[in-house]
Amino acid sequence: MTVKRKTVLDILGMKQASEKITVLTAYDYPFARMMDAEGIDVILVGDSAGSVVAGYDTTLPVTMEEMLYHTRAVVRGAAQALIVADMPFLSYQVDLRDARLNAGRLIKEGGAHAVKLEGGENAAATIRAIVDMDVPVMGHIGLTPQSIHRMGGYKVQGRGEAQACQLLADARAVEEAGAFAVVLEGVPSELARQITAAVTIPTIGIGAGVDCDGQVLVIHDILGLCEKYSPKFVKKFADVSGAIRGGIGDYIREVKGGTFPDDEHSF
Repeated sequence: MTVKRKTVLDILGMKQASEKITVLTAYDYPFARMMDAEGIDVILVGDSAGSVVAGYDTTLPVTMEEMLYHTRAVVRGAAQALIVADMPFLSYQVDLRDARLNAGRLIKEGGAHAVKLEGGENAAATIRAIVDMDVPVMGHIGLTPQSIHRMGGYKVQGRGEAQACQLLADARAVEEAGAFAVVLEGVPSELARQITAAVTIPTIGIGAGVDCDGQVLVIHDILGLCEKYSPKFVKKFADVSGAIRGGIGDYIREVKGGTFPDDEHSF
């Protein structure tokens, strides 16, 4: 039986049908396989790999080569989900030629089906240039981690009237530029509701309330694998860290005690 992979048209149709869209980040083959088997709609190969996999303090050091590596691994593990790859810092901000080239690399070399980039009105021309070469783009506005220094930290965006008006304008600009969806990160829930109602493309919330068309979280956060920080919007759905530590501890004790390997586990 041929497995049908979700496309950007399916994701657009889910908003029209008022069906919630599920998105999780993945950075490797095993997690991609598990997510795909459970029926996740979209897998985001996030530049958050820099924080949760590589241990960087921010996403800024992540390179195109790192994103290509993680994207290829995820694509090999997922047969049904739409795969969206993040464009890392400096892969699209310098000029449109770089943006088009790097977006194309994530599709051609990485195997992704779409790319995601941060920015609203200031990124509209870039989004349009990439869409014009038939590469689907997911936008990302609100708290944009690649702008961490300008924002002065990981702070909720859109609380004041001026910021709220700007985010609404950003969402409309992303839509008009041709993006098929937009991530709303760190946005007050009422503002996220207004943006969701104002645009025809799906909104994917992260710390933006229940009224978005879908939700995205970092897989390491929901499984208790990221111990450096825990944002308010993260719900821990499982304590995988405890199970892993237990297994590692048991292994160390048995090797130190000379009980592993035993006859059952030896040739």
